Amino acid sequence: MTIQWFPGHMTRARRQIQDKLKLIDVAIELLDARLPLSSRNPMIDEILLNKPRLIVLNKSDLADPAVTKEWMDYFKKEGHAVLMADATTGHGVKDISVKARELLKEKIDRQIAKGIRPRPVRALIVGIPNVGKSTLINKLAGRSIALTGDRPGVTKGQQWIKVGTDMELLDTPGILWPKFEDQNVGYRLAVTGAIKEEILNVEDIAFFAIQYLSRYYWPKLQERFDLQEKPLDPEDPDQVVAVMEAIGRKRGCIVSGGKVDLAKASGMMLRELRAGKLGGFSMESPY
Repeated sequence: MTIQWFPGHMTRARRQIQDKLKLIDVAIELLDARLPLSSRNPMIDEILLNKPRLIVLNKSDLADPAVTKEWMDYFKKEGHAVLMADATTGHGVKDISVKARELLKEKIDRQIAKGIRPRPVRALIVGIPNVGKSTLINKLAGRSIALTGDRPGVTKGQQWIKVGTDMELLDTPGILWPKFEDQNVGYRLAVTGAIKEEILNVEDIAFFAIQYLSRYYWPKLQERFDLQEKPLDPEDPDQVVAVMEAIGRKRGCIVSGGKVDLAKASGMMLRELRAGKLGGFSMESPY
């Protein structure tokens, strides 16, 4: 499977972000805690240049806590300010504005020393589609302002949003890069829902997920779907299909003749995985 997806509004979003940089004090880079590198747009460094930046590992409640701790240590060693949060539950959200102001402490102290009353911090929130930007903005603002959805591409334009008296946020549409040089990056993003399903083969994505979960999170998969035998070789397509068929039978995804509707079973399995029904999991580790 080759994933290439760069809608026109994403090209415009990149230009709009660059145009607004002179108004921005700090950038808040939102990553999916389940796959921080795969959900990190490599163009962001080029776009943001040397702006102070806070990395937020969002959806941490859906990730494997042990692996998320590894990622926290990884980004700190790289010299980044980093927090983990979950915009849906609100976990860690209050720390974001505090941390953002800490990044600007020297600038704020200079203003105070000159007798200048610091204005609210102006922050830019960036991230790929469906990483939770709009949900985070609503949680920070304490009210529903930004459009939200469980699919990528909900945010189409830009808007300034006040967060109390200390911060103003600029929401932006999610930006994906033109193509994925490493196809596994595309698969990981697809498993977590960052890519529109209508441009994908849902069975391919589900099979990739089964391969990964069988290798690293088999007990979670086994318990959720009451499975019996672990695949001896998760890379064997026949064994992966056998697992998916077993899942489909457990969930009643049967068509005429008693066969399993693999497409229906695949979609169902991915929805449960994304909703956290199998428990926390991570798709990649820094070490």
